[in-house]
Amino acid sequence: MYTNHFGLNMLPFENVPDPAFFFDQGDHARIRSRITDSLKAGRGLIVVTGPIGSGKTTISQKIISDFSNTIKLIWMAEPPANSLDLFLFIAQGLGLKPQVSERVFILRDIKDALLKINSEGSKCLLIIDESHLMSDDTLNGIRLLNNLEEGAIKLIQILLLGQEELMKTINKPEMEPFKQRIAALEIMGKMSPDRIREYILHRIRTAGGQPSIFSDTGWEALVLAFGPGNTPRVINLLCDKSLSLTFEKGKPAVDLDDIYEAAGEMGLQKEVFHYKMTLRRNEMKKQAITAIEKDPIREAEAIQHSSGKEPDAAGIHIHIQPETFQPVQTKPVINSPASGATEKGLKTPVVLFLFSVAALILSLFFYCWRTGSLEPAACFSKLIGF
Repeated sequence: MYTNHFGLNMLPFENVPDPAFFFDQGDHARIRSRITDSLKAGRGLIVVTGPIGSGKTTISQKIISDFSNTIKLIWMAEPPANSLDLFLFIAQGLGLKPQVSERVFILRDIKDALLKINSEGSKCLLIIDESHLMSDDTLNGIRLLNNLEEGAIKLIQILLLGQEELMKTINKPEMEPFKQRIAALEIMGKMSPDRIREYILHRIRTAGGQPSIFSDTGWEALVLAFGPGNTPRVINLLCDKSLSLTFEKGKPAVDLDDIYEAAGEMGLQKEVFHYKMTLRRNEMKKQAITAIEKDPIREAEAIQHSSGKEPDAAGIHIHIQPETFQPVQTKPVINSPASGATEKGLKTPVVLFLFSVAALILSLFFYCWRTGSLEPAACFSKLIGF
């Protein structure tokens, strides 16, 4: 367990709908607020849709926690097969034992029980998860339940949670009567890169940790791994894997290499790979510039250029006495001082170019090795498609 290693009080990235870790920002905060307002006003039917792992169930658990003392909760982890099963389940949740199996009589008994609950100053909340799996008959049963009223107040508050497919069902022409009865329709999206950083920080701090458990390159790689955005479930998985890998290696903080390794296991390494190669090329360029600046040959040439003396192997300057001879009567060749400077000035870009080529070859080899494509043609084809 890596909690002690990183100074955490608990695991920060468990994929369970724990209200203690609820991220009260962005879509989560907005949807929580609107659901709360609808429940307090007794408006009835609320629908929340979003991609897998976007936090729909976590929001519902937070709502339950907020209203734990004022609601009668009926929770369904998945929708029933039909409206009759729906009514029987609700009746059982209300403590009823229907004597007949006719929907009209069960619905009558449910209404009587709901009237009693509301008269006591409480409310009944029905939450159905995985609502995108609902049949049309079950949705029609939801519509009938939503019709149970006392004045302007709905007797039962209904929260449907489902993936985007639920919207396709609701938007069918024959579902128009159901759609018109929705008091609040909320759609959850993926978190933006900035929101992802805030979300991770929130969970680390809630678990008693510090942001320093991720290094600077680790933070940058985390955000890049999710591209334009992602869901809390995937974010939690990558962070948990990265912390586990770092703990196994005995390192104090998660860095770029740990994120890249964990992202590779999840198929998220593309953007991290580019970031890693960019850092590597920049580092090689810095090393090349440092090597050129410290080159003793260049230092010797600089001394010669300024003093007109040649250096020997030991670094002792020896004055060269020119020979005495009769010059040949030929046209003198005048060497421009700029030509020598140009020749020397070209050495830096040439060396940098050679290092860049080496970095490119190293990057291509590393990519082919990671993808298992050792054949040049196959690797090149994958890279073009990459």
